[in-house]
Amino acid sequence: GGVAAARRSGVRLRGDRAGGGANDTFYPFKAKSNSPRAVDGPAPLTTMQAATAVGGGDMGGAGGGGNQPKLYGQRWVQLGLLALLALVSDLVCFAVAATPDSWEAAYDHDPASLIDVFLITNVLSCFLVTDITRTVGLRKAVVGAAGLMSAGCALRSGIPLYGELPPYDFEVAGTVLVGAAQPFFQCTPPLLSATWFGAEERALSTAIAINFNQVGIGSAFLLGGALGQTSSGLNEYFGIITVGSVLLCLASIFNFQEAPPTPPTRSAANKVAAAEAQRAAEEADPSLKQPFFTFPATAGRLLANPGFCTPLAAFTASIGVSNVVSAFTKDTLNRAGFVDQTGIDLAGAGFQLAIVLGGIVVGGYVDRTKEYKNVTLYCLGATLTLLTVLGFAFGYDINMPHWLVISALLGLGATAGPVQPINAELAVEVSYPEDENSVEAVQQLCGNLFSAMLVPICEMAAMKDLDVFPGIGPDEDIRGDSLTLMLLSLSTLIYFSTFDAPLKRSELDGAEEVASS
Repeated sequence: GGVAAARRSGVRLRGDRAGGGANDTFYPFKAKSNSPRAVDGPAPLTTMQAATAVGGGDMGGAGGGGNQPKLYGQRWVQLGLLALLALVSDLVCFAVAATPDSWEAAYDHDPASLIDVFLITNVLSCFLVTDITRTVGLRKAVVGAAGLMSAGCALRSGIPLYGELPPYDFEVAGTVLVGAAQPFFQCTPPLLSATWFGAEERALSTAIAINFNQVGIGSAFLLGGALGQTSSGLNEYFGIITVGSVLLCLASIFNFQEAPPTPPTRSAANKVAAAEAQRAAEEADPSLKQPFFTFPATAGRLLANPGFCTPLAAFTASIGVSNVVSAFTKDTLNRAGFVDQTGIDLAGAGFQLAIVLGGIVVGGYVDRTKEYKNVTLYCLGATLTLLTVLGFAFGYDINMPHWLVISALLGLGATAGPVQPINAELAVEVSYPEDENSVEAVQQLCGNLFSAMLVPICEMAAMKDLDVFPGIGPDEDIRGDSLTLMLLSLSTLIYFSTFDAPLKRSELDGAEEVASS
């Protein structure tokens, strides 16, 4: 159960105090009137009052019974749509990563410049996603972004499945639209999980939604390699992406919902009650209305929280390792003796799939045990070990068996990938009741900016060949890029071992479990 499992974890829960229970006082707002979240007037709510304010005294809704929350099957539809939208967005970003020659032949432009355009737009959009979603709601934000992405895909493809590629300016404009849309799929998974999923499903849900964009990257290698060898093939390839994007947009319009009829957990009930109290206070006194652009202030509060910075470091390191390995898969496998392009494409796709599957398995385990700290430490330790193996394999002096290299690459994906969603959820836990969107937006911003700096650093470091234990034993070497990732993983492992912060959200949900037992 939630409380018992949390007590077993490496992170303490402050809900173990004597007398804790269903009617402990919970303050959804700060007391000072100059706080961005402050509301003067409403008395503090108890956790039970917050639940009944939303669910009419029965958090389970129809058929729920007592205080047992009810989970709705629609949550899997929500998750599936958000995951597929994330998949398409990264498929667009890396669409020609496997066929740069045909792209340069068609447009006489480096495809990497278009990826830069995508990422820059993505970062700028991250500053707005939190406030837009807060203002219009999750449904309108996601559906609107799906429409924006469809428009971008249409600009990139021209008339789907017919005609020639559009002018290069259309490609750039379409890429900007898709880049602006992606944060609404990548920053919202923790909010979706908190709104729709139970306390023992949230890490799994977030893992699927956050990591499913990796399937898009893998699909870009497979589909792009198969279809994008010629200009006409690129046009057909982009047309297929456009059709898929439009169908997903229509599916979102008709199926993506704002929230379940009743909240899935006590923490979710409190957040809804707090939002309703905020709206009521703003209607009574318009001077209390929050400004539209609150993200910088929220980000400042999060970064000032020591408990938030540790999962942020793990999240950022995981993104950095995954992005560098993805960016240089072909070059590093060539150094390890791989020459068949189809095999390299399959290995790259397998790495992305391993990230997704690892996130599902590890996320499910964390949901049951709440062992955020220990699992992250194990994953970082395994990542460091596998990077060391691959470091020797990607050097020039040792020829490792191909099966060993592929196994290590897949293992790296399965251990480095889960660190992202686990620490996205951990960051939400330690910063509750801060907005989940803001938490993930800060992590995505830091992760993407760090990756933008790390990729060129590793590209330059790869030109350095370092001998290991020269003169002792067989010849072996490690390239500078591998050593950089190893040092990154080691430093993150050491820093994360200092993590010690309460799981505030699980404490509240655990109190609900005790009260209903």
